[in-house]
Amino acid sequence: MRRTFSQTELSTAQSLTNSPGFQFPQPSEGSVFMGLRRWRCIGIRFLFLALVAFACFESGNPVSGGWKLSGHLALEEEEQCTVDRRANLTYAEFIHQYAFSRPVILQRLTDNSLFQDLCSKEKLLAEFGDFRIRLSTANTYSYQKVDLSFQEYVEQLLAPQDPKSLGNDTLYFFGDNNFTEWGGLFQHYSPPPFHLLGTTAAYSFGIAGVGSGVPFHWHGPGYSEVIFGRKRWFLYPPEKRPDFHPNKTTLTWLRDTYPALPITERPLQCTVQAGEVLYFPDRWWHATLNLDTSVFISTFLG
Repeated sequence: MRRTFSQTELSTAQSLTNSPGFQFPQPSEGSVFMGLRRWRCIGIRFLFLALVAFACFESGNPVSGGWKLSGHLALEEEEQCTVDRRANLTYAEFIHQYAFSRPVILQRLTDNSLFQDLCSKEKLLAEFGDFRIRLSTANTYSYQKVDLSFQEYVEQLLAPQDPKSLGNDTLYFFGDNNFTEWGGLFQHYSPPPFHLLGTTAAYSFGIAGVGSGVPFHWHGPGYSEVIFGRKRWFLYPPEKRPDFHPNKTTLTWLRDTYPALPITERPLQCTVQAGEVLYFPDRWWHATLNLDTSVFISTFLG
């Protein structure tokens, strides 16, 4: 899959080449080939930057953390994000403009780079591979629960969603976390600092495969941060019940129902990128679709 290098990767490479101990070959003064040598040095510098950036990509961190990125053409981001993206939002602005009225994507609100590093595939398997986890079915009501080891889930079930599968045939790791076992990881997470009066925060941590997701449902307000991957969200206000089947996957809904919806009946939607946090108000309908293998954590305000 073709991709461009991220600003983080290029900045890392740039900082290496600009460090005090690093020098590229310099042409000797008076050489008749001085101009050619200068351009050759520029070429060497560019090649070095590209190789370092490529090494960052191959290592899986911070691009994917070793988790699978999607190459599926059907799993694309929306043509236009219809949810506000806000950087450097103040608490007063959050309360007055979003907390009780509409969702918002928050940027640069916290620094969870350490938590992201701890959530790489290699480190999570090393730390929690033998731990028992509880999976839920990926339908609106999540009736069925299945227990197995985290390593079994990652190696056997964390596969791309079968478009023909129903929600109750798809097992999904989200919530039902044993805080005694996972507490050491959660203590390194910095949740969004905006609180709602009279609520208590509770974490739900999850990892899900390409094309998976949860169909429309609603509950209290909360935040959802993507650690690795991309998660596409579809949201309706409480008074506008979406047209969906509770046991059909979001992937099926996007393929079969969404294209026929009039523009005025379509939901708010946006793809949340790694490092971004989506806030959803109380009782808003929402469905999710993981465009990559996604690692994510929600902070529910109950």
